Amino acid sequence: MGLRNWLAPGGIALCAVLAAGCAGPAPVPGPPGLGAAATGAQAGPALPLTPAPGRATVSETGSTLLFPLMRAWAGAYESQHPGITVTTGGTGSGTGIKDASDGSAEIGASDAFLSAGQLVSNPALLNVPLVVSAQQVDYNVPGLSPNVHLSLDGPVLAQMYQGTITAWNDPAIERLNPGVHLPGTPVVPLHRADSSGDTFLFTSYVSTHDPAWSSAIGYGTTVAWPAAPRAASAQGNSGMVTACAGQPGCVAYIGISYLSQALSSGLGEAQLANTLGQYVLPTSATIAAAVSSFVSSTPAGGTISMIDGPAPGGYPIVNYEYAIVSTRQRSAAQARDIRAFLHWAITTGSAAQYLAPQRLVQLPPDVMAQSDAQIEKIR
Repeated sequence: MGLRNWLAPGGIALCAVLAAGCAGPAPVPGPPGLGAAATGAQAGPALPLTPAPGRATVSETGSTLLFPLMRAWAGAYESQHPGITVTTGGTGSGTGIKDASDGSAEIGASDAFLSAGQLVSNPALLNVPLVVSAQQVDYNVPGLSPNVHLSLDGPVLAQMYQGTITAWNDPAIERLNPGVHLPGTPVVPLHRADSSGDTFLFTSYVSTHDPAWSSAIGYGTTVAWPAAPRAASAQGNSGMVTACAGQPGCVAYIGISYLSQALSSGLGEAQLANTLGQYVLPTSATIAAAVSSFVSSTPAGGTISMIDGPAPGGYPIVNYEYAIVSTRQRSAAQARDIRAFLHWAITTGSAAQYLAPQRLVQLPPDVMAQSDAQIEKIR
């Protein structure tokens, strides 16, 4: 999908969205662990603090990036509310959107916001930001010290995935990493096989930095990947970690919640070029710095790209993780159960005990309040 086709039928380029996000500075999000009382997010008159009486199930499926957190949330919520079962499934963002759209699941988790076309075809759907996330780029380059973080940028990644950079000692990579001895190991570009918000985020970053990629391939939850030599695919974030660890020369894009798994599997973590030309690792500080530039321009519906924001020291691939949910539920009790769970997730569930293990960051207070306002619409 090209840059002009995701956000609006008339075509709004990603750079235009980023420009809108640069309207002015906004407060840096509070650290993970601030609850509703600390941030000022409160339950409105239609936001229940408990589910409906009796036994019920709330089903969720979608983003593999959000899956570890959603699974932790489900266990904690069930222990606090024994009558509720929350089922979770790491099926990929595309499946999460589809399941929320056709009613197969009450909540679809997605790293990608809904496109204008999806909202037109199903206007009852909401994008509800839950947490702030990021995406890492990992690699399997033999001989490198774990303390070395290779510097990579959009044009170099584009050439690696297009097959025009075929070895790790290519001069274009060496120029970004002076003093680092790079082997001639062949590059193995690894991408997601399933419809994925991670693909949406990665290709958005590459498109922003490389006009040729933007015009030829663009971005989306699925794209027509170039026929690069040795190109491979894997299912889900866990599959990406396993496949990359088993293939010397691999380069892969992987959700931040799998960073510990990637590092324990022996993969290296790249520092990526942001729009200011700084090479940055994804940490809670760099993620929070990046999202701070977009708080004041986040619309009520939550639909915004935060790729390559203008904040100094900001990591370039950050995003809201979304609950895709319909305002029209099959019963008042089911709607109450969904409202109660989602409100719990963005307040109680944003404590450090839940977010820190996944390396995710709490929503800024203003965005948390906007999410609550959306949750109130579920009936």
